[in-house]
Amino acid sequence: MKKKRSSYEGLQENIRKIKLPKIEIWKSKYKDKDYVIHLETNEFTCICPKTGLPDFATLLIDYCPDKVCVELKSFKLYLHAFRNVGVFHEHVINRILDDFTLAAKPRWAKIKMEFNPRGGIKTSLDREYKPV
Repeated sequence: MKKKRSSYEGLQENIRKIKLPKIEIWKSKYKDKDYVIHLETNEFTCICPKTGLPDFATLLIDYCPDKVCVELKSFKLYLHAFRNVGVFHEHVINRILDDFTLAAKPRWAKIKMEFNPRGGIKTSLDREYKPV
């Protein structure tokens, strides 16, 4: 007897390979200081990979820069690229933080995403980055 496959199987096979705009950076003149940068937008959108309907979220990132800071316009364009991407909430938070930390190499970073309710259920996700 064959094991029943999920109707979601195969929908996220290439999430780590999807081409997105580059997140640009600029050199900090205060590398010797610990300070926190807070980024927030309530305009994040992506597509549900199952239904094709839009998902809307508030995205919050706090990070302590090391040698560089994230250039905001490039980050905005990066986030806007998700508007046409079918992606699970659990994957999008991981992809964003992976790309963000790869570009900025911060001392630490936290990301939170709060998706608008869908079918009466609100999804909130958190992830932290602490380099080893």
